[in-house]
Amino acid sequence: MALIEARNLTLENRLDSVSFTVEPGEMLAIIGPNGAGKSSLLQSLAGLLPAGGDIFFTGIPLHSFNPVGRARQIGFLPQFCDSAWALAVEEIVALGRLPWRDRDIYAIHQAMRETGVEDMAQKNINQLSGGEQARVWLARVLAGVPRIILADEPVASLDLYYQGKILDILRQHTREGRAVILAIHDLALAARYCDHFCLLKQGRIHAFGPPETVLTEANLSDAFGVSIHVDLAHSPPIILPA
Repeated sequence: MALIEARNLTLENRLDSVSFTVEPGEMLAIIGPNGAGKSSLLQSLAGLLPAGGDIFFTGIPLHSFNPVGRARQIGFLPQFCDSAWALAVEEIVALGRLPWRDRDIYAIHQAMRETGVEDMAQKNINQLSGGEQARVWLARVLAGVPRIILADEPVASLDLYYQGKILDILRQHTREGRAVILAIHDLALAARYCDHFCLLKQGRIHAFGPPETVLTEANLSDAFGVSIHVDLAHSPPIILPA
């Protein structure tokens, strides 16, 4: 059974009849030009935007879950995060346990170890670099041990090492039976990790499927409005404006 299923998600001027399913163990990349609807789609799946249509979690309508029940199953990492308070890193990560109403020290420290922020545990979040903060916010999501992780540009502010490291972490979570849906602009990097791609254009699905089906020169050139060269046989894959 699909972990999450979207049926005809529609949001005025943002999404138009978007439908797909994601199975346990899968990583789905949401791609497309700026303004295509990627963030709106993720926020709708997280229950944060009131899109028309239906969303199901393991066959159960998502609207039937109360906010706490939904937060226990779905972890959402927005594109931009900040803290209104000068909290220590460990306190930020511990917030991921709020839906469970506990402070599972193992889960908190495991999340910090995974994202490489354990040695920053007592540092003020506002004293960290943008890339370090991005890893802390991801650790907060991981601390909740959600079955589905929704991440909006999780590697955008990271250096080359941590781009691969974070995607390795997300890939490992899918191997444990979870699912990951992420918006990402680096198509070549996504091609190395993601099982399926959802290419959006003006709020509609332009192409959906495995990388060799979606990441074609015709699909990408049409969606992005620029001629794009694609070589998925190369290791690593090459996807560049021609």
